[in-house]
Amino acid sequence: MEKTSKKLKMLYLAKIFMEKTDDGHALTLPQIQAELEKYGIGADRKILYDDFELLRDFGIDIVRYQKANQFFYHVGNRRFELPELKLLVDSVQAAKFITERKSRELIKKLESLVSTYEAQQLHRQVMINGRVKSMNESVYYNVDKIHAAIGADRQIRFNYFNWTPDKKVELRHNGEYYQVSPWSLTWDDENYYLVAYDACSSSVRHYRVDKMLKISMTDDKREGRQEFKSFDISVYSKQVFGMFAGDVTRVTMECTNDLAGVMIDRFGKEVMMHRTDEGHFLIAVDVALSDQFLGWVISLGDGVRITEPQKAVEQIKAIGERICRQYS
Repeated sequence: MEKTSKKLKMLYLAKIFMEKTDDGHALTLPQIQAELEKYGIGADRKILYDDFELLRDFGIDIVRYQKANQFFYHVGNRRFELPELKLLVDSVQAAKFITERKSRELIKKLESLVSTYEAQQLHRQVMINGRVKSMNESVYYNVDKIHAAIGADRQIRFNYFNWTPDKKVELRHNGEYYQVSPWSLTWDDENYYLVAYDACSSSVRHYRVDKMLKISMTDDKREGRQEFKSFDISVYSKQVFGMFAGDVTRVTMECTNDLAGVMIDRFGKEVMMHRTDEGHFLIAVDVALSDQFLGWVISLGDGVRITEPQKAVEQIKAIGERICRQYS
């Protein structure tokens, strides 16, 4: 038993340092011995010095400093710094495609990478709650299955659903399976999307991963290689507003100067903008001409006006007339 305890001592010593110490919390030698005693392990003071050196050789940054007549020990550099983990926690918490339960599990694992004291700071981050989260617990595993199919160059089949007003799942296509060739995953508008090639329509389609059920890999090799040969997911995301499809059309808009930042945020810094006078500029972009895009234009108020093509102008007029009728 004593021999086993000696073998475990280094593991428990590393655990104590990682969990009980950080830049703001250190332990004295007697405190470290007391912590080891909780695991039923005794430790000689002189041997502990050698143990600390072994931990350093292993890659754990054991820092020693003196205060008054006592020496204190703590872990210095870690694989992840606390500010980095705060960013990761915020990303997990903000991600709509991860359910509340899975978010808590992931954050708990992130907390294990710092001391118990620093973990409390990450826990306080979690209290910024109330965001709308996915109700589909399987999304976490759907992503893994899709990546596996992409890696194996195979098609997938799945059910796809909508939510009903009474929060029940309603399968699309009368419950029939979709079968597509997966090529990419993208995160847009706080949701995960699969971008795939649909052989039936000979087109690129996208599907919300949290609305996919019973995903399985088929024995069929992927199709659509030519379509995805020069496919740029960032361009695709800019064109498809809120991931709602439509005919990709070159749209020209006249905007007030104060909306330059809005346009750059949406379409990227490389987008061409041409000044027309002291207070306005023109911008031409390729977008999927959907109600979502036109609604985004309307939301910017009188600071933006579509000038071309005429069919986009007519569509936005029709939306305005419909809204007037709807609220008259």
